[in-house]
Amino acid sequence: MTVLALLTALVLAAVGALHVVWMFSPWPLRTREEFASRVVGVPADRLPSPGLTAVPALLLALAAYLVVGRADLVAVPGPEWPAVVGTAGVAAVLLLRGVGGLVASAGKKTEFARLDLRIYSPLCIALSAATASVAFLA
Repeated sequence: MTVLALLTALVLAAVGALHVVWMFSPWPLRTREEFASRVVGVPADRLPSPGLTAVPALLLALAAYLVVGRADLVAVPGPEWPAVVGTAGVAAVLLLRGVGGLVASAGKKTEFARLDLRIYSPLCIALSAATASVAFLA
């Protein structure tokens, strides 16, 4: 369980770090327009502000902390149940994002939909399964 928790937290933290980068840059793409189309699926003028982009970055960092906390790899203050409930909540949100992405992107021909079906949604579902395992089996 330790290895699963560490790997899961690492991926969550890495995705959170990407959101921090995206607050200031369209990396790894060249332009905001390309980034908006491929990564977010909106026109460039509808990209979230840096402040709004910080929200998922912070939530992903909290999710990573909850996962390693639930696996007793870092200290979590207070009783055990908030870490269990929090980690289970993370799993539920990731599952909703994954399944929702599969449903919303099905049949669409955009670059975002292609990436959502092949990468984003499956990653969310895999992270959900891993996080649920840590929540309930740790």
